[in-house]
Amino acid sequence: MTVKAIIASQYREKVNKAASKLGDINLPPEGWICTARKALGMSAAALARRLGKTRALVSNAEKAELDGGVTLKTMQAMAEAMNCRFVYAIIPHDSVETILEDRAKQRAKKIVEAGGHHMALEAQSLSRKQIDFEIERLASNMLKNQPSDFWNDKA
Repeated sequence: MTVKAIIASQYREKVNKAASKLGDINLPPEGWICTARKALGMSAAALARRLGKTRALVSNAEKAELDGGVTLKTMQAMAEAMNCRFVYAIIPHDSVETILEDRAKQRAKKIVEAGGHHMALEAQSLSRKQIDFEIERLASNMLKNQPSDFWNDKA
């Protein structure tokens, strides 16, 4: 196994581990700032005092969180003022391996279909079994040696 493959494997493991721990966490309807604040029985005014800011800033941050406009720095400050910890993560919908396999098959299918079209024009079409085999072979090769344009949708 190459150093590059080992490093990629370590990254995959880290993302898959985070996904397994955090995969079921969703944004509460009122947002995390408001939800945590209310869970602590803390008013927005009290949070503002702890931050050394205005009540309006807390209200604006809670609204901005729901709109996706709050900054990570603001989330961190709000969490610390509530004696909480702010964490964020990018969690894949499936395992990293599944995402890579699906992408490799998608790319391989596109390549085989393009080649199959040219072969059909020359009356040299492949059988469905041959096409499926070739897609699997190409996808497997892409997973072992990921091409630089693997994520290029125009390739």
